[in-house]
Amino acid sequence: MTVPGALISGCRTRFAGFLARSRFCRNESGGAAVDFALVMLPFLAVLMAIIESAIVLFAGQVLQTATTNSSRQIMTGQAQTSGMSSAQFKNSVCANLTVMFNCQNLNIDVRSFSNFTAVSLPSATNANGTLANNYTYQPGNPGDVVVVRLIYQWPIFASALGFGLVNSANNTNTLVATAAFRNEPYN
Repeated sequence: MTVPGALISGCRTRFAGFLARSRFCRNESGGAAVDFALVMLPFLAVLMAIIESAIVLFAGQVLQTATTNSSRQIMTGQAQTSGMSSAQFKNSVCANLTVMFNCQNLNIDVRSFSNFTAVSLPSATNANGTLANNYTYQPGNPGDVVVVRLIYQWPIFASALGFGLVNSANNTNTLVATAAFRNEPYN
């Protein structure tokens, strides 16, 4: 890195005489360290945002895959004919999830409707960003339309950087994976 001419002339006019010829005004060995120090914080912030965004997107996809796979038990009537409870269905969902999820924080909402136009789902969170806790388990009958939702609040660690990943209370991103289908005639 070269030192701008104004800086060198500033050294000459300001420190006339002895300091103008000193090594201080001619030394350029710390230029790379100064440049790195100026660029390092923004670089690390962007890198952290990219990594956290990728993790949130990956977690959302894993949750969606678990929803799709687990909802097949309801669609084919396996859950209804075996008398599967909400807790048993949650355990089967957790078997499809990876270790990146804590099943204690997983919420399941299964609702049945007579047809697709009758589908009306409440919000997964309240107005203040906390979980609504109005979830039900209604796997329905043959021919019913069923909507299965898995709701999980994913913690965001880089929330102070302000990259917009937080959409719920307590620095979390509420992930909602949904599967809507018509039950097969399993009787």
